[in-house]
Amino acid sequence: MARRFSAPYQMEPVSRLASWARMLAVFAAIAAVVSTLVVRFDFLEVRPAMATFFGALALAGLSIVLALAGFAAIWQNGSRGMARILLALLIDVLILAYPSYLGWQYRTLPAIHDITTDAIDPPKFETLARLRVGDGANTAVYAGLYSAELQHTAYPAIETVQVDLPVQRAYELALNLVNRRKWRVVDARPPQLPRREGHIEAVARTMVMGLPEDVAIRILPDGDGARIDIRSASRYFESDLGSNAARIAKLSEDITTAAENAPTPKPDPAAKQPAKGKAAPKK
Repeated sequence: MARRFSAPYQMEPVSRLASWARMLAVFAAIAAVVSTLVVRFDFLEVRPAMATFFGALALAGLSIVLALAGFAAIWQNGSRGMARILLALLIDVLILAYPSYLGWQYRTLPAIHDITTDAIDPPKFETLARLRVGDGANTAVYAGLYSAELQHTAYPAIETVQVDLPVQRAYELALNLVNRRKWRVVDARPPQLPRREGHIEAVARTMVMGLPEDVAIRILPDGDGARIDIRSASRYFESDLGSNAARIAKLSEDITTAAENAPTPKPDPAAKQPAKGKAAPKK
């Protein structure tokens, strides 16, 4: 019975629009994955890889248009291909979901890429400055007062971290947190008082695309404690979509928590004093 009723449907042609929608969706998925891997593992320059990624997004959008047109055609003439349309739409949604969220971030957040806890005297990129070269790379020089004002408006909680630890201990704590995050450390210099500050430079990566974002940390003595300033800057593109501020906020929180939970060093035992009333031995 089922065969007899389904036979006329099986004889209907498959919608060409449905087939093209599926093919474009699969090709867009492959292009998006390949371009992401190229950026994350530094196989090519970032700009060509990102152009490929944006091309994949455009193909996904075109696939959605063809899928909707195919759905209308199937509704009109009863041709086959609904499963292909649904598969194409599923793939397209998976490709476009996260970029759509980033697009919303781009519209709502300021177009800045260099965030720091000290806008007057930000930690400097020294070793990292030599890596911030090439086509389209942002400069290692801090963006200046205009960027600082936009940062303060959007991220008012970004500020210097104060800890009640000696400066050497604060440096070791910060370096340990950087290593635990698997950031690539390119420079690490412990403080040497009174002249040299503690200085750490590392390369972090964005969550999905793996775009490089450079981090500099400065540790200075502050009375009996230490003050820690952090700078995080995207190596490419004018807007970081909030990633650098989120990175600094999380690192600052972890530093504060680790400093509060750090064991207090035990004082050296006092030298034994002769008992009261006991005369010192005669020579």
